[in-house]
Amino acid sequence: MEAVIAAVITGSMTLAGVLIANSRAQAVTDTKLEELTREVRAHNNFAQRVPVLEEQIKAVNRRLANLEDDHK
Repeated sequence: MEAVIAAVITGSMTLAGVLIANSRAQAVTDTKLEELTREVRAHNNFAQRVPVLEEQIKAVNRRLANLEDDHK
C-alpha cells in the first residue's frame, strides 16, 4: 500500500513539474511570437512605403531633368 501511495505522490509531483515547465515554455513561445509579429508588421509597413518612395524619386528626377533642360 505504501508503494502505491509513493507512486501516486511521485506521479503527481512529476505531472505538476511538467505542467509548470510547459506553461513557462508556452509563455516564452508567446513572447517570441508577439515579437516576430511586431517585426513582420514593421517590415510590411516598410515594404508598402518603398514603391511610394520610388515613384516620388522618379518624379523628382523628372522635375530636375526639366529644370536642367530649361536652364541650358
